[in-house]
Amino acid sequence: MDINEINEKKFRAQVLSEALPHIQDYNGKIVVVKYGGNAMINEQLKLSVMRDIVLLNLIGVKVVLVHGGGPEISEMLKKLGKESVFVDGLRYTDEETAEVVRMVLAGKINKSLVNLLESIGGRALGLCGIDGHMMKCCKESEKLGYVGKIVDMDTKVITDALDAGYIPVVSTVGYDDEGHIYNVNADTASAVIAGALKATSLILMTDTKGVLRDRDDESTLIEKIYVSDIPSLVKQGIISGGMIPKIDCCKEAIRRGVQKVFIIDGRVEHSILVETLSDRGIGTMFVNGD
Repeated sequence: MDINEINEKKFRAQVLSEALPHIQDYNGKIVVVKYGGNAMINEQLKLSVMRDIVLLNLIGVKVVLVHGGGPEISEMLKKLGKESVFVDGLRYTDEETAEVVRMVLAGKINKSLVNLLESIGGRALGLCGIDGHMMKCCKESEKLGYVGKIVDMDTKVITDALDAGYIPVVSTVGYDDEGHIYNVNADTASAVIAGALKATSLILMTDTKGVLRDRDDESTLIEKIYVSDIPSLVKQGIISGGMIPKIDCCKEAIRRGVQKVFIIDGRVEHSILVETLSDRGIGTMFVNGD
């Protein structure tokens, strides 16, 4: 064995040793992962994410995977000859579009993720917000149609799946008592789910490194943000534009009792493992306090 092989083995042993206290901290705890962005489109990244989730599950972490699927919904609507309409950045959802959302999210995407997790050694169970009447909704606003605002969250079907050793894979399709189907923003849903489950952490996978002091300089990553600092960062323009809704989800999750919320770069392979099982993560962590 040459010196390079020896050094590589030492490095791997060091990584595993560093991970041990984090494995102990997370063992038996619930972690909600909101899966989206480029990591859903790139097949190599998708496999990396699913391997991370299976590994966490095997070491005793109770992982809940929440997903959206905007691009695939748009693609299906186009195939059906129906135009995608957006209002204030959100998809206008009439009843016909809501049915397409259910078909794509709860059918195609959800079951393909379950199948992938199972194929690499995981035990996964596909769910949507209609199952077990998990995600009761009303209209977010009339101008958005059947875009759902969650008014009640019943997580029993998720906890039953976790207790049975499964990885719940949740698509964000909601319902109401009149039988309507709702398209629910996946970031928003993941915050509500994580809060209802009293999750230790929520991980939001994005196509950005995290919150940057200078959006053009990735070396200016802010590694830790207290919720009380958010208004000042918005005022300074550090948090702006499309990042604001994600930060609102972070705040909401913390308000609902989640201990830590992470925004991580899903374009980096094994970013979930690096964030959860290493001394120094790769994204921005939000916590309560000053």
